[in-house]
Amino acid sequence: MKNFTDRVAAITGAGSGMGRSLAIQLAREGCHLALADRNPSGLAETARLAQAQAPQVTGAPLRVTTRVLDVADRAAMYDWAAETVAQHERVNLVFNNAGVALSSTIDGMDYADLEWIVGINFWGVVHGTKAFLPHLKASGAGHIVNTSSVFGLFAQPGMSGYNATKFAVRGFTEALRQELDLMKCGVSATSVHPGGIRTSIAQSSRIAPNMVGFMLESEQQGKDDFEKFFITTADEAARVILDGVRHNKRRVLIGRDARAADWLARTLPAAYQALVVMQTRRMQRLAHKRASVTQAAQRAQSTGKRA
Repeated sequence: MKNFTDRVAAITGAGSGMGRSLAIQLAREGCHLALADRNPSGLAETARLAQAQAPQVTGAPLRVTTRVLDVADRAAMYDWAAETVAQHERVNLVFNNAGVALSSTIDGMDYADLEWIVGINFWGVVHGTKAFLPHLKASGAGHIVNTSSVFGLFAQPGMSGYNATKFAVRGFTEALRQELDLMKCGVSATSVHPGGIRTSIAQSSRIAPNMVGFMLESEQQGKDDFEKFFITTADEAARVILDGVRHNKRRVLIGRDARAADWLARTLPAAYQALVVMQTRRMQRLAHKRASVTQAAQRAQSTGKRA
């Protein structure tokens, strides 16, 4: 699929971040859009921005449809796939992009939180793939793009739930790509591994209480610190993803941090874990030091008020 003109793309997580950037860039190329997200206002804004980017050409106008849904809801995803084909007559591209983050130790992890992240990050990808795959085959030219992560290449403490879902997406998509190659059905698949992308995922993530005092100074400080590692814009990430589709890549790495992590995992497939532990201990010491300073300042302020 060398160009996206007059194609139809379905995008989950389209209300912000990479999903929004993908929608806008595809719209600029004349690609019709079926957009889904849990956030109605964000979804409506993406649709407005995409329509504004549509090329001014004669013929049929750019079609942009929206659906508010939870990707963890299998029935809703199948309904959306059928609705997309009914509204657009076909579908050529599916971007299973919706995702959330969770920080927790394994022994302290709540099962409800684990089920929440697995439902969105993994089952959302499975639902999107299986619901749309028959329609992609029927179109004669299709591509599935599943968003894994740099944490689908290597693991780190405190992110076991997130790691598990992103490793699962990677394995699922790589197996899917091989099956599609064997079928020769006109459909392909790509696994995407972003590093730190400037989106709202950190601020909307769940951080379990067990992380505070163990690896983090506070919940908000943890979110703010994590956000400092976001070095790539969503627009740049979308550009790299679409270039990967054009070149039918099996794996797309986004950002120098993702490329470094990939190199580390391939060069030191087991030993990298010791390096991560060393770095995490250093960060723990910094977090504890900051917490001590904050507590001392609060005590001094409290003493001053009493005086």
